Amino acid sequence: MTMPQAPDGPDEDDLTTIRVDHFLAHPPAKVWRALTEPELIAQWMMPGARRGAADDTFRLEVGHRYTMTAVPRPNTNFSGTIRAEVLAFDEERMLSVRWQDAVESQGNAADWTITWTLEPEGRGTRLFLVHAGFDPDDPAQRMAHRIMGGGWRSYVISALENVLGTC
Repeated sequence: MTMPQAPDGPDEDDLTTIRVDHFLAHPPAKVWRALTEPELIAQWMMPGARRGAADDTFRLEVGHRYTMTAVPRPNTNFSGTIRAEVLAFDEERMLSVRWQDAVESQGNAADWTITWTLEPEGRGTRLFLVHAGFDPDDPAQRMAHRIMGGGWRSYVISALENVLGTC
């Protein structure tokens, strides 16, 4: 399966995809741990990533399904609970997951693919994020694209860097 790659910079005109290209001053093995260990994921992305039964937390296994919780966002029809599935991975190089809102009655038609690609760069890692699948014809998804684009680029990347500095 070929996964999308991020270009050199974000494409502000593409309302279906968010692209982030960021350098992290940590080796790929350390970044990979932060992307794939439930206790670390919970520290930088979503606290709900480590809650629940053992079968309901992240596990690096294609086809594994798990849930994550975050703050509900009524203006985007987001319930606050994400149903996720590991789609593909290449150890210390690429991780692709599917995200859907877990509460169908909320009216959120999100069916997104988030792909992280890691490339060694000097003593650090070039991290590419491609968050694809936004429906530009859905006002709630356009709002989600705008909110999440800013969130990935500022809050989430900053939180990831903080975790990398302590793990």
